[in-house]
Amino acid sequence: MGSTQFGNFENFCRDSTLPVCNVLSDSHDQTGPWNGCALTGIPLSDGRHLGNLGSILLCGLAILTSIFLLLRSERKVAAVGRREMQLFLLGYIVISICEIFTVGGFPLNSTARIAFTGIHIGFIIATTWILLLNAVIGYQLIDDGTPLSLGIIALTALALLIGTGYIALDTGFHWTGYWNSSYEAPNRNIALYVLYQLAPLVFLVGFFVLEAILVLRVLGETKPMIYLTSAAVLFALGQIFNYVVSPYICNGTAGKIDGALFETLFTLLSVVMIWVFWSSITEDDWSMPAPQPYP
Repeated sequence: MGSTQFGNFENFCRDSTLPVCNVLSDSHDQTGPWNGCALTGIPLSDGRHLGNLGSILLCGLAILTSIFLLLRSERKVAAVGRREMQLFLLGYIVISICEIFTVGGFPLNSTARIAFTGIHIGFIIATTWILLLNAVIGYQLIDDGTPLSLGIIALTALALLIGTGYIALDTGFHWTGYWNSSYEAPNRNIALYVLYQLAPLVFLVGFFVLEAILVLRVLGETKPMIYLTSAAVLFALGQIFNYVVSPYICNGTAGKIDGALFETLFTLLSVVMIWVFWSSITEDDWSMPAPQPYP
């Protein structure tokens, strides 16, 4: 694959603010050797910068929103997949916390930033995997909320988290030196490319397809598809801003903000719509028919 772009991060890191770029440069931040628009944000003392204050504030909002949805989920006692949805929200909370330090550009030393990046990337794939299994749970192949259901989700997600996190940390800390070549142009790292770029996309598409089949064919409903489609569109918009529009925003604002801010915003809105979709196809309680008197 030496003549293809598969596995290369050079262009992505040049045009976008991605957590993976922190472990692909000697400086272990978003500047790197890519000659893109530098996200300077707000200048601080000693030549430091607060990269993207907007993303940091939105991550804080995402954490608070997810906690609110967690508490609302707790009240839906009879809802199918309640615990599984809460696992997804917990994963998103961890992602939002890590994003403050990896994408938001909060001033950190390189060791701490690499650590947060490894956790961030690991939780991205683990959380999207949990979301996919949420769709599977909806078919009631196994009882939701049981130790078996939660155990399968937690153990498989943990395996993905540890595996992906280790590769990211090994790349950043040079533990084995196996990934050292990814520091050189075109920053090729096949493992991280598959795990960070492709696998979450496959999981998200699988979630959408399984839920669409469940709603349209099994439940025979159409209204929930509005929420599900809205979630997909909002997520896609966030990716477009981060991967396509970002350099134009960065250059237009002289490095004050870039597409990462809008990616954080649209991802938050997408997560909210996923919760609204899940809530719309589950029951808060089971209604009991009123007894009819004998004639």
